[in-house]
Amino acid sequence: MARRKAEEPASIEGGWINTFADLMNLLLCFFVLLFSMSTVDADKYEQIVTSLSESIDIFSGGGNAVGEGAFVSSGTSQKISMEEYFNEFENSGQDQELKDDSTEISEEEKYKQKLEEQLKEKTEALYAEVSDKAAAKKIQDMVNVNMDEQYQYVQISLNGAILFDSGSDQIKKSALPLLSKVGDILKIYDNHMIKIEGHTDNVPISSSTFKNNMWLSTARATQVFEYFTSHKHLDPKTLETTGRSEYDPVADNKTEKGRARNRRVEIKIYTEE
Repeated sequence: MARRKAEEPASIEGGWINTFADLMNLLLCFFVLLFSMSTVDADKYEQIVTSLSESIDIFSGGGNAVGEGAFVSSGTSQKISMEEYFNEFENSGQDQELKDDSTEISEEEKYKQKLEEQLKEKTEALYAEVSDKAAAKKIQDMVNVNMDEQYQYVQISLNGAILFDSGSDQIKKSALPLLSKVGDILKIYDNHMIKIEGHTDNVPISSSTFKNNMWLSTARATQVFEYFTSHKHLDPKTLETTGRSEYDPVADNKTEKGRARNRRVEIKIYTEE
């Protein structure tokens, strides 16, 4: 009886392609997972887990490695909760952001303090210079030189009674030598911003020329401005005038002495050019 020829085993040619394709699919999904970790939010997390759970099945009928949170490393399976992993990753990012913000604020504070110290030094130097120049011109007893508490400017204050008659904005002839010497000092700082302010007491003015103390204080500041620009040739672009009426008193208006102090013209030389 003739023997049957043994059947040749089915060809497995090309089987490795399927395995390689599965491997590539796994690698692609793994890198997509890594990329998504950089910008994790709740919605994206749910979409990633759902997508991977549906598309990746390492063993037929077996559990899904990513969906169950199993990561295989060196032949060892380590169960890690995906929720815990993403929460830990996101919290670490938030902690780093807070640390970076804290560092940035600290640097800003240091820079701010440095600028304040520099401004203080400049203002103190300016105050010393103006005081020395006033003493050199022998007007230290006729003007008050002081420094702003915020170190923004140095101020020369002139008593209103020296400059003007009561209720008038016309500069007295007897005050011109004093204004001239003050103008010589200001000329040195002509590249600085200079503000001229007129001030009055709180007694209502009774004059047909000026409606109220605001008008009078503004007019007096303007007259000083005109003198400096016309006779001392100060640059009008760096000069500013304003009237403050009785709203910035330096003394109590209840006494005559206090009201006399409040009637004044202040010239502020700002530190920053």
